[in-house]
Formats: sequence, structure tokens, C-alpha cells
Amino acid sequence: MSANNIVLCMGSSCFTRGNRKNIDLIKKYVGKENVEAKIEGSLCEDDCMNGPHIRINGEKFSGVTEENILEILSAKL
Repeated sequence: MSANNIVLCMGSSCFTRGNRKNIDLIKKYVGKENVEAKIEGSLCEDDCMNGPHIRINGEKFSGVTEENILEILSAKL
């Protein structure tokens, strides 16, 4: 089975609005749940008003926060 692909927008808006913390939460989740995943960053998604953004296996999620990221990860990984 191939690894899941998780891409975080690292544009300045998404980074400061939550993806800085979301990186750590994703890494902890992947380790704890023993999920095979490639985690990488992307340049701006050009949708700053609705960020922070992540993509999981190509599916985009907007407004990702500390409060909802674990729910998203458990549903999609």
C-alpha cells in the first residue's frame, strides 16, 4: 500500500493562522496511529481568506484548526 500524501499550505497567511501548529499535530497523529504518510508543504493555495488549508491524497480541506484537524485526519487516513 502506498503512503498517504499530506500537503500543508505554507503561505504566510495559512502558516501563521494555524498550519505552523497543524504540522506538529499531523506528525503526532501519524506516529500514534502508525499511518504511512508523506508530509510536505506547498506554496500559497491562493485562497487565503478560507485558510489554513491542507490536502490529503489530493482532497483540499479549508479552515483547518487545532480543533478540527484530528477529526479530518481520522476520517481520511
